[in-house]
Amino acid sequence: MKSTGNTFLITGGGTGIGLALAQRWHDMGNHVIITGRRQQVLQDAVAGRERMTAYALDVTAPDAVDRFVQQVIADHPDINILVNNAGIFSAEKVTTRRDISDAERMIETNIVGPMRLTNAMIDHLSGQPNAALINVSSGLAFVPFPAAPTYSATKAALHAWTAAIRPLLKDKVEVIEIVPPQVQTELTPGQSQDANSMPLDAFADEVIALLHATPTPAEVCVERVRYFREAEAKGQFDEALQMLAQYS
Repeated sequence: MKSTGNTFLITGGGTGIGLALAQRWHDMGNHVIITGRRQQVLQDAVAGRERMTAYALDVTAPDAVDRFVQQVIADHPDINILVNNAGIFSAEKVTTRRDISDAERMIETNIVGPMRLTNAMIDHLSGQPNAALINVSSGLAFVPFPAAPTYSATKAALHAWTAAIRPLLKDKVEVIEIVPPQVQTELTPGQSQDANSMPLDAFADEVIALLHATPTPAEVCVERVRYFREAEAKGQFDEALQMLAQYS
């Protein structure tokens, strides 16, 4: 993957992992377009950065996605990298009957959203030089968090979907997966201050170093997430699952 001279489109780019990566790519000499639901957050994120642009977008709205893609390609015809980063998290208690609307929102945002936006962008990306599709999954794709079964399932689905389309897009669009551990963001209340979460800047710096190595890895796994990514292969899945279950 080329490290400079790209035009990135990053969903969920106004905060957290999306913003941290957007700023680093911008500083490396790329044009970066970020999207999110909250216009003011997006404007604050791009303030003072000449080659950063913001658009409000809700990836769960099919018509809005189609309109957005038409507009953003018209405005920025050189977009060559799509980063599906937007995601939401809700803890769940599944042992009794409940309202599953939060679960439905996670499915719509975390897996249908990336599929929808990729589908709308794929013809354009396929015609661009140095094109890449980057999907941000989670260590919970490999060892699910019992307190968040639907969130874990959406990330497992995103991992499988990413792996499945990689050979189909070979020689047209480079397909990459970033697999974060728990990072100090506001994905959940208080997580940004959690000493057990990986500091955001350290995570983003390690991702950039791994992502721009030669050759580009198909999966970008910082050292801190490898225990979960490799748990099943190393016979540690049950141990890792029981560890996570303690927090449920």
